[in-house]
Amino acid sequence: MIYLLYGSDIIKSRNKLHDLVGSLIKKKPDASHVKINDETFEPSYLDEYIGGMGLFSSKTIVEMDMVFRNKEAKEEIMSRIKDIAASDNIFVFLEGTLNKAELTKFEKNAEKVQEFSLKEEPEKKNKDFNIFSLTDALGRRDRKQLWVLYQKALMNNSAPEEIHGILFWQIKAMLQAAKSKTAQESGLNPFVFQKSQGFLKNYTEQEVKEHSAKLVDIYHKARRGIHEFDVALEKYILEI
Repeated sequence: MIYLLYGSDIIKSRNKLHDLVGSLIKKKPDASHVKINDETFEPSYLDEYIGGMGLFSSKTIVEMDMVFRNKEAKEEIMSRIKDIAASDNIFVFLEGTLNKAELTKFEKNAEKVQEFSLKEEPEKKNKDFNIFSLTDALGRRDRKQLWVLYQKALMNNSAPEEIHGILFWQIKAMLQAAKSKTAQESGLNPFVFQKSQGFLKNYTEQEVKEHSAKLVDIYHKARRGIHEFDVALEKYILEI
């Protein structure tokens, strides 16, 4: 059995994912629950969960979180979509935008398909976009707005490296503000110092340090080719 949640509004679709999986677990308390994403996917998992049952449970709820970011996973799943649909286990897919062929296959085989799309703001799209607006959303810990602004930044041809640099700059400013009593002591512009201090009410100092470490890790792993810069940055944004 297949459930598909997809679309450009990843915040709403992810919230629906949590609600749906929670509801399924409540209806089937004896079912086991596994999570698979684009980094943890292995082709053998499909064989295991399409035909297998848990050792101590009658069914398995398989949460497939953005696995299509992994090209191998996408090809494997699309080639076995009928087998997945016929499984006694329940597969819940969360994906972003799908092409017509992919969506058609899901619609033919899924129990339910639900789309979540962002409402466009035509008057603002591609006009007078200020990339530094991302720092305010990050400081406010407004995950949805930050994700929307990230997409707008990409549409306005901002490179992921540039966006990363701006977010890292804001986190560094917050760290400096947390350790200082005055703008002069922090070495920051008074306006930046004041805003950064205000943002600190939304984070603990330890959380700010952790965000700094995550951004450094994203940069170095992207440089080594371990992951795609834009994908890793989007994951970071969705987890703030």
